[in-house]
Order: sequence, then C-alpha cells, then structure tokens
Amino acid sequence: MSLRSPLAALGLCVATGAVAALATARTAVAEEFADNGYKGRVTARSGLLLRDRPTRGSRIVGTAPYGSIVHIFCRTSGDRVNGNDHWYLLTDGSWAWASAYYIDNIGAVPRWC
Repeated sequence: MSLRSPLAALGLCVATGAVAALATARTAVAEEFADNGYKGRVTARSGLLLRDRPTRGSRIVGTAPYGSIVHIFCRTSGDRVNGNDHWYLLTDGSWAWASAYYIDNIGAVPRWC
C-alpha cells in the first residue's frame, strides 16, 4: 500500500479546511464592519454603480439602489466624479468601490484606507 494516497488525501483535507477558514474569516470581517462600521445612503437616482477599483472606467461589479443603506469599510482618493475624488470601499456582499459623491454619510466620515 502506498503512503502517497493517504498523504494526498490529508493534504487535500487541510487545504480545503484552510480555504473554508479564510472564507469564514472574510465574512466575519465584513459582518463586523457592517454592524459597527461606517454607513451611508445612496443618492444616485438611477442607482449606484459598484466597481472593482476606485476609477470611473473600472469594471462594474454590481449596483446599489437609490435610498439604500450601504456599509463602508474605508475611503480613498480616485477619479473625480463631479469634483469629488473620494471613493468608498463597501462591504455589502462583496468588496466593491463606489463614488462618495453619490453617498450621504450617516454618522462619521469613513476613515482613510
């Protein structure tokens, strides 16, 4: 009987456990900031485009409807949108960027990334 098969199975189990633990940790971080972090209300009448980078030309990865509450992790500088170069990293479901121009803060202004 070869030891390679049981060792390979053990390695696969360890790798699978590590991936599951990482996914759980990422979800826990998102939930923590969703509950205790910064929030804002979407003001874009046609809905807010969510992007994979803080630039106007980056890939659209989702949308947030007008009036919805979004959870903000932090802010950074990026492309200007109507004179405002701040972008927020949102933690709603997936990590995506949105122009701060279209979000009214609820409470404190988010910290810098």
